[in-house]
Amino acid sequence: MKAVVHDRYGPPDVLRIEDVPRPVPNVNEVLVKIHAATVSRTDTGLRSAELFASRFITGLLRPKRRILGSDLAGEVEAVGAAVTEFKVGDRVFGINPWKFGTHAEFICMPASAALAYMPAGMPFDEAAAICDGAILALNALRPAHLRHGQRILVYGASGSIGTAGLQLARYFGADVTAVCNTRNFELVKSLGADEVVDYTQEDFTKNGHLYDVIFDAVGNISFSRCRDSLQRGGFFVATDHLHNLALALWTARIGDKHVLFPIPPKFTKQDVVFLKELIEAGKYRAVIDRRYPLEDVVEAHRYVETKQRTGNVVLTITDNGVGTAG
Repeated sequence: MKAVVHDRYGPPDVLRIEDVPRPVPNVNEVLVKIHAATVSRTDTGLRSAELFASRFITGLLRPKRRILGSDLAGEVEAVGAAVTEFKVGDRVFGINPWKFGTHAEFICMPASAALAYMPAGMPFDEAAAICDGAILALNALRPAHLRHGQRILVYGASGSIGTAGLQLARYFGADVTAVCNTRNFELVKSLGADEVVDYTQEDFTKNGHLYDVIFDAVGNISFSRCRDSLQRGGFFVATDHLHNLALALWTARIGDKHVLFPIPPKFTKQDVVFLKELIEAGKYRAVIDRRYPLEDVVEAHRYVETKQRTGNVVLTITDNGVGTAG
């Protein structure tokens, strides 16, 4: 099968397409023929090893796992002898965190993993763009216990995690202020934002507004900067930078404003099913910026590294990866 591999850390050019052995499912696994996946900032970060500490997980001198990619949407090609939940031909979507491997034509996953039937009527490319950002946003927002009438500010509201967090906050009943640039105003409004702030024109920390939750979906702001914009008992929810772990432990004991940094994130089948139900109820949609064929994976990585993407970047593995509804 074809797969995108890398044998060393570095720029996007270290990636190449190679024929590798097709995996064989064990008794508890399903073999999925992948039609679409995503290229995320996790993929670009692991490929470049920009944070040297990541090498203690991915391999000190060279990558332990040559194939990147976590999100996927495709069809069940084969099932292990003990699998009863899925059958050959089922259209599925999900995420394979920590093990990766979705930038390939096939992957084996346990039937109990974060994998579920695709939402009815959804094309493969849209299904592939659901899980990573949405489940990371769920992990971040659940500990904040958002409820009806609370105010949340989503910083970086037009990115993968941001577009997901905005929609989930609306589902939980909160009033949402979205922070992004002007070109994405209409998008975030269409996703349910009540107010929009252009970060290039206005500093939200100086407008006098207070929020119950400030959600940094891109890792570009700090608790110290946002503290005065939080209500008493409010939460600053971080998605990046390990110093926020220390702040979370400190503010849990001292002060009336708190940092939440829920790591490591959990990826469960229950959350994939929850997102499927939200989509089928018309309360969530995937946001896709660009689609690249597998052969253009280097360009996809380069674009993600610009940090200018809106929503998700999709990698189409087969011709069925775009626009084929279930």
